[in-house]
Amino acid sequence: MSKYNDLWIWISENGEKCVKLTFGQIEEIAGITIDHSFLKYKKELTEYGYCVGKISMKNETVTFEKLGKQATKTGTEAKR
Repeated sequence: MSKYNDLWIWISENGEKCVKLTFGQIEEIAGITIDHSFLKYKKELTEYGYCVGKISMKNETVTFEKLGKQATKTGTEAKR
């Protein structure tokens, strides 16, 4: 289990094509302080059907984008 697991679940359950969160919102959802390790863990998000689109240090936001034709954590695959 990842330390960002709660965040990944929240994003995947949101279901939106694009989700933009502030660092503060991420910390609240994940229950931990966001740090540099986020760059390492962000790869896990593809298992939930999303990816990190853009990280803005200036605005302290992260944009998450839904993947189109990727397998999700449940093992199902999006229709092509």
